[in-house]
Amino acid sequence: MHDDRSITEHRLRRVLKERIKPAVHSRPVPLTVERWEAPGEPVSVAEGLAAPYEPCAVGAQWGPAWGTTWFRVTGTVPADWAGRTVEAVLDLGFDRMMPGFQCEGLVHRADGGEVKALNPYNDWVRVADAAEGGERIEWYVEAASNPVLVEHSPTYEGDRQTSGDQPLYRLARMDLAVFETEVWELVQDLEVLHDLMVQLDGADARRYGILHALGEALDAVDPADVPGTAAAARARLAPVLAAPAHASAHRISAVGHAHIDSAWLWPLRETVRKVARTASNVLGLMDEHPEFVFAMSQAQQLDWIKAHRPELFERIKKKVAAGQFVPVGGMWVESDTNMVGGEAMVRQFLYGKKFFLDEFGIETRGVWLPDSFGYTAAMPQIVRLSGSRWFLTQKISWSQVNAFPHHTFRWEGIDGTRVFTHFPPVDTYNCDLGGAQLAHAARNYREKGRGSRSLAPFGWGDGGGGPTREHLARARRQRDLEGSPRVEVEAPDAFFDKARAEYPDAPVWVGELYLELHRGTYTSQAKTKQGNRRSESLLREAELWAATAAVRVPGYAYPYEDLERIWKTVLLHQFHDILPGSSIAWVHREARATYARVADELRAITLAAQVALAGEGTAELVFNCAPHARRGVPAGGAGVPQAPSRPVDLAERPGGGWVLDNGRLRVEVDGRGLIVSAYDLRAGRESVAPGQAANLLQIHPDFPNMWDAWDIDAFYRNNVTDLVGADALEAEQAGPDAAAVRVTRSFGRSKATQWITLRADAATVDIVTEVDWHETEKLLKAAFPLDVKAERTASEIQFGHVHRATHTNTSWEAAKFEICAHRWIHAEEPGWGAAVLNDSTYGHDVTRDVRPDGGQTTTIRLSLLRAPRYPDPETDQGAHTLRYALAPGARTADAVREGHALNLPERAVPGAGPVAPLVSVAGDAVVVEAVKLAEDRSGDVVVRLYESLGGRATATLTADFPLTAAVESDLLERPLPGTAVGPVTGGTSVPLTLRPFQIVTVRLHRA
Repeated sequence: MHDDRSITEHRLRRVLKERIKPAVHSRPVPLTVERWEAPGEPVSVAEGLAAPYEPCAVGAQWGPAWGTTWFRVTGTVPADWAGRTVEAVLDLGFDRMMPGFQCEGLVHRADGGEVKALNPYNDWVRVADAAEGGERIEWYVEAASNPVLVEHSPTYEGDRQTSGDQPLYRLARMDLAVFETEVWELVQDLEVLHDLMVQLDGADARRYGILHALGEALDAVDPADVPGTAAAARARLAPVLAAPAHASAHRISAVGHAHIDSAWLWPLRETVRKVARTASNVLGLMDEHPEFVFAMSQAQQLDWIKAHRPELFERIKKKVAAGQFVPVGGMWVESDTNMVGGEAMVRQFLYGKKFFLDEFGIETRGVWLPDSFGYTAAMPQIVRLSGSRWFLTQKISWSQVNAFPHHTFRWEGIDGTRVFTHFPPVDTYNCDLGGAQLAHAARNYREKGRGSRSLAPFGWGDGGGGPTREHLARARRQRDLEGSPRVEVEAPDAFFDKARAEYPDAPVWVGELYLELHRGTYTSQAKTKQGNRRSESLLREAELWAATAAVRVPGYAYPYEDLERIWKTVLLHQFHDILPGSSIAWVHREARATYARVADELRAITLAAQVALAGEGTAELVFNCAPHARRGVPAGGAGVPQAPSRPVDLAERPGGGWVLDNGRLRVEVDGRGLIVSAYDLRAGRESVAPGQAANLLQIHPDFPNMWDAWDIDAFYRNNVTDLVGADALEAEQAGPDAAAVRVTRSFGRSKATQWITLRADAATVDIVTEVDWHETEKLLKAAFPLDVKAERTASEIQFGHVHRATHTNTSWEAAKFEICAHRWIHAEEPGWGAAVLNDSTYGHDVTRDVRPDGGQTTTIRLSLLRAPRYPDPETDQGAHTLRYALAPGARTADAVREGHALNLPERAVPGAGPVAPLVSVAGDAVVVEAVKLAEDRSGDVVVRLYESLGGRATATLTADFPLTAAVESDLLERPLPGTAVGPVTGGTSVPLTLRPFQIVTVRLHRA
């Protein structure tokens, strides 16, 4: 009988479910339960403890969506339990299929201190290891009734303003019980061995040895007396559990972890509570299991604990010092990396690493981004400049088409920097350390023969409570177990040190880590994306002018605290489910309000600094914070702009429409309101492909196979509607130095009004599109078919650009049918090119086609708006203003310049006279990214710049104040041994030598 696996497995499942597991907690005694419904938003612990409670019972319904119910549970340990281990079992009505994403609780003592959290796989609270009998307990459970929103169907439960008020949960159990330690250990033995057996080859003798032992153990269990026979059953299993692993067994570094999205299917305020609950659980596990190591990323989440649960934070600090609680990642949040701007990415590391250094004295060594939706090719250099040495993610395993060829490799960025990188082959960041997942990791590992180890992050995330005692039990049993990978619980740094030592010549992957999934996140929630881009631009302005005023204007105080606070707010909203637009309506509603508040604050900081710099006077000074001069005003300076060389001509077009001409460009808008010609007069070259039209709005159906807000699937291209009908078309003067054509279109339930504008002396055609958007499951694009034969395009990313093929020779290229770009995409053939620019759009696609005349068309399209219904059923509904431009004849340097100009508008302030730049750099190649005062408040000026064209560059950085020294620094503004920065010459000048796309941070010491 014991040789028949199916019979033994069936028997094991039933005995475990119906007899052994229920016997873990024996002799249950009901607790007395009372309740109080907190009105509105969560209340303080003090208020919860002092609330008026009413009687309640098991079976009672509780908790409307997003509500908080406080339960008071009281009881007394029976006297005859003296010497026994006693626990309370507090089941709020958990669904064991989903460890997070539902109700959660945090247990408090009567004095307000945290005990531990309650979650589906963590519903127990230890009362006593060895009870005396008669102990009185009084606990307060702060229970959150978060709605279950994981079904991927449209729902209005994702915002408290639209959710229902019916109870969502029912109390399932509130008991005191004896914890039968030997029974619990038997459960762990049986599950580990069963899971291992299932994974072994059918001809493996080890498999049959385990099968036989399981049968004997079940024979030894008396179903009527499981506690009394558990030890005997365990004795039958001891020999197979003692068999050591093979010397060649794969080695897994198990890292305790709880991936907690800083917002997603819950608002930010609920994440504040989720991280406190999880931290309370892992701290308790650390007390009981000194071998347990837990890694936590996202400085923001620890800062929330510090602010809202200071006593919990003090416990964390002690465990950090002991080496059990390990800060990782070095970033403020686990951010998106595709859309975050260059300087913002720097600040993710500056403020993240600074928090860990200030609070714990820890210099984090790696980057921990398991769940972001693809990774920019600028990342390796930023990682290394932050002082970090390794990078971890597993998200690329989600790619739909191409399996990534490595698990351990060196990732090379656009500047040539390499960082040691690992993708856990377990293919999850919520590993349960079960046999199936460990076996998958060992089989899946692609470095066999060169490497022998991988990392597995284990623990329930997103409010599931983190690692459990069951996880640690599995790790102990599989530390050295025949047939299983060897499992060792250790910190991430320990794994990376060992992996690097055994595989120093790991293969190299060059360029972006493109995720072949979730391409819709470049477009969903347009206002969140606008808020991010514009906040980044406003922060650049505020810091530049505040730094200039602090150096120049006596009595002006640099607003350190305000700028840091605002930066951290913007960084938080770059989390990989906020900026990508994949959170519930509540999150994005709050984000819109936050970005509006941030904009007001930054404009006030900027204006105050500009007024201080302008002085008393009536001249209209234009402040130019862009890194390039424009209209005669220097980069980073202010002055009276030059008058245009000639006005813009506006004339009727034969056959209908209008012609705009400024001497550099001649633009024809036909009777449909489409750009049918954008002629580069200086080069004598047309940019619009023959017979086609630019600025063509197009509508596609957009109903992906699964992840609505996340995905755009390739089949969307199978159907398209060109919006060519115009309700109205008229020309208008757009100001003293510009002319425009306004076109209005209606489609579906929506309306779009566009202004196609040509400014005097401008090299771009500017387009403002106002859309009143009321479509559902549609995608709106703007197409620019260019008369350019381009086998690749350049897309701006952080501190440079990447080239992507326009053809689809390989499956890797074909998979990039939707791509991310920052301020521009550039297409060129030898001698001439064109760029499409934007001020807040990230999603694009590029295609190439051969025309009947034999020429080739390269079409660049911007993805303007989507209308997915999950998780926010009203995504993007309403009014939007979108700005983009076409730059005929643009070189890469022109795209860089015009992209900055579009995103960094001029500001006019009355004043006495010109304001010289605080610092300046000559030449097109080297771009100033940020000018600020040093974080240490020394008064040093910090300048961050980069080579923007992909070639070597020399330049001179000139300060408008005397210098004592110029020091090349890392991103935390600490001295960095390097060769990019030369010695100060003439008291104000610093020579620079940069390699392609190199980022250089220069710290200027003022005399």
